[in-house]
Amino acid sequence: MRSVFAPWIGQPVILQIAANNLCVPLRGMIVGESDASVAFRIHDGPEEIDIHKVMVMAIEEDHSVSVLIN
Repeated sequence: MRSVFAPWIGQPVILQIAANNLCVPLRGMIVGESDASVAFRIHDGPEEIDIHKVMVMAIEEDHSVSVLIN
């Protein structure tokens, strides 16, 4: 079964991340995934961070970026 994150890898996105009672949007790019987390690079950042998949409440295309990268 294909992951719901797979189509978004390499695309500029906004992740809605939930932690405790907060929901925070993160702009960047999903660059990979494991069973439990996604590797995410914040725009213009050189490093990747791992975000637990259970914390991701929504993914949407980032319309502020004009070019999609495959």
